[in-house]
Amino acid sequence: MHRTIMLALGSVGVGVVVLALKYLAYWITGSVALYSDALESVINIVAAGAAVVALRVSAMPADDNHPFGHSKAEYFSSVIEGVLIVIAALAILREAYHTLGAPQPLQAPAEGLALNALATLINGIWSWVLIREGRRLRSLALVADGKHLLTDVVTSLGVFAGVVLVGLTGWLILDPLLAALVALNILWSGWKLVRESVGGLMDESVPQEELDRIRAVIFEHAQGAYQAHDLRTRHAGRRTFIEFHLVVAGQMPVRDAHAICDRLEAALHETVANSTVTIHVEPEDKAKVSDVYVP
Repeated sequence: MHRTIMLALGSVGVGVVVLALKYLAYWITGSVALYSDALESVINIVAAGAAVVALRVSAMPADDNHPFGHSKAEYFSSVIEGVLIVIAALAILREAYHTLGAPQPLQAPAEGLALNALATLINGIWSWVLIREGRRLRSLALVADGKHLLTDVVTSLGVFAGVVLVGLTGWLILDPLLAALVALNILWSGWKLVRESVGGLMDESVPQEELDRIRAVIFEHAQGAYQAHDLRTRHAGRRTFIEFHLVVAGQMPVRDAHAICDRLEAALHETVANSTVTIHVEPEDKAKVSDVYVP
């Protein structure tokens, strides 16, 4: 967990540097498109701070009031980030709307674009680090932050191309139009992030590919049992919860049934990182004919 918090703190520092570069680019040029790019960096800093808090809370051990731990705190961070993204997009649309009526010529576009390009390069490298490490550490907060930064990189490249086009053609109207397009793209990104986070809060099952892998592990390591059924799964931050019923002979000694469960738990832990496995042992008269995995 120390690693995830350090990465989240790194996002705050990177965000401050990128914001300074992008705002300077806007201040030099007066471009509303570059202003839209800088405004998203403000959201990046706030969101990174929220991720730090969420990661600290999710690292807290289970207690009497939270027997399943605090892993879902990361989902709240992602929801907050998604809402902030939407607010930023609306602010950009407002600025673009006011500028459409009286577009202004750009000042020192070359210098501004150079600063913006440097900020975009920093964001690109850091987003790659966050997504890679977030997936390795199974941290939704880090992955969400990395994807947001990646969206920022894509929009920054679009802004860069648009401002170059404004300078080459003299079509000043392109500047606020480009800012509006950036805002719409940011809105879409925020919607997807909120939807994914709400899905986690609503205990959605793991993806089908992972579910099939879990079923295969149960089938392979349940020798000695009659069947397994009623498999249920869910994600909570980095942790995956797996629960199912295991049917054994009614006269089987508790020690033998426990050995089968230990074997299944070990195999599932090895296959699914950071997993919590709960197995309900039942006698053969509880066997079912649907959703069954027979070894």
